[in-house]
Amino acid sequence: MQIANEPREKGSYVVATYRVRDMQEKLAARAEGIAVGLTVGSWTDLPQAKQPAVLEYCGQVRGIRVLDEADPGALGETHSGSQDQTHSGLVTAEISIAYPVHNFNGTIASILTTVFGKLSMDGEIRLVRLDLGETLQRQFQGPKFGVTGIRDMLHIPDRPLLMSIFKACLGRNVDDLTDAFLEQARGGADLVKDDEIFFSEDYATPEQRVTAFSRAAREVEIETGRKVGYAVNLTGPASKLADRARRLCDLGAGALLFNAVAYGYDILAELAVDPDVTVPLMVHPAVSGALYGSATHGIASDIVLGSLMRLAGADIVIYPSPYGSVTLPRSEGLRLVGALRADSPHKPVLPAPSAGIYPGLVPKLVSDLGTDCIVNAGGAIHGHPGGVVDGASAFMAAITATVQGTSLHEAAENHGPLARALQKWGTGQ
Repeated sequence: MQIANEPREKGSYVVATYRVRDMQEKLAARAEGIAVGLTVGSWTDLPQAKQPAVLEYCGQVRGIRVLDEADPGALGETHSGSQDQTHSGLVTAEISIAYPVHNFNGTIASILTTVFGKLSMDGEIRLVRLDLGETLQRQFQGPKFGVTGIRDMLHIPDRPLLMSIFKACLGRNVDDLTDAFLEQARGGADLVKDDEIFFSEDYATPEQRVTAFSRAAREVEIETGRKVGYAVNLTGPASKLADRARRLCDLGAGALLFNAVAYGYDILAELAVDPDVTVPLMVHPAVSGALYGSATHGIASDIVLGSLMRLAGADIVIYPSPYGSVTLPRSEGLRLVGALRADSPHKPVLPAPSAGIYPGLVPKLVSDLGTDCIVNAGGAIHGHPGGVVDGASAFMAAITATVQGTSLHEAAENHGPLARALQKWGTGQ
């Protein structure tokens, strides 16, 4: 039976598209089962007089599309590169279900629990697209700063930003870490961020680090005229995060790094709407691979790290780059960035591809993403043959050359740190 509701105002549905493996003759029944089972349940058992009211909350089947069986990529590749094996008698199909927006309560938990809660345990099924609709999007504030706000904060109008990552931070005291911050900042980093695993509460606490690094950033600004922001890892019990976030902002944090998948989207959304959280929110992708890593199960990365992070209010999203060591396929990475920039009531988000980035990859990164991005580097700054200052300087030279249309090899003729970086890591061609 096809359920058909009266059309509502455009955008008053959330439309989820699932990729499934099933017998072709069972697809229609499976789609109806999803539409009804994730909304009103067994509504046909209700008295007839009550059915119209219940139907207002019932999901609708919007489409069933059988994918080309001849296409070896119909299910896609796993992130390890292995091809998923087809099963005899089964087809790959996409099922689209529309959920009335008034089924949700203004939380991302209600969205995820509805569209992929118990359904996530139903065998080979993957949430591949999620059209949130304008009505639901307007229930959320979205990013407070976005691309323009971050550029204004750092006084960088047009080029890609350079972000350096603290490495080997565990066990180091504040003085030692301050020296490391100064090296990265003096080399040219616009942002310096914590490692996401830095949870220290008994030495070099977040408050101590922000206080020390804010002084160091002012020192660099006096020396160079450049602003440098410190992205401190926001950690602690969930019930105390908002208070700590406000305190870190008051102490001079440049941004708050947040493990949003581990803590939850709605905690991120609460931070985004807090008027006393006055700096950008930077999301780390930790744990997200458990959700998007399979080609046949879970949720697509452009939903996990793209549209839902933007909805929740992330200003910067770090994600595994297609260029480095912990990768997404390039097409998947571009879809993710597309979700951060798509037409929306919300501000666009700065993408920060990460993992294995070195100076020679900057032209490829800018070619794919344009200049509204962050070049996020760790090992290639700290592992530069000339040291940390030269490592950051090499990246800035690569960014400048790329924006000006100069080849990196030509730029390296007059820039020793860039030349040594290219000699060590190459250009990624």
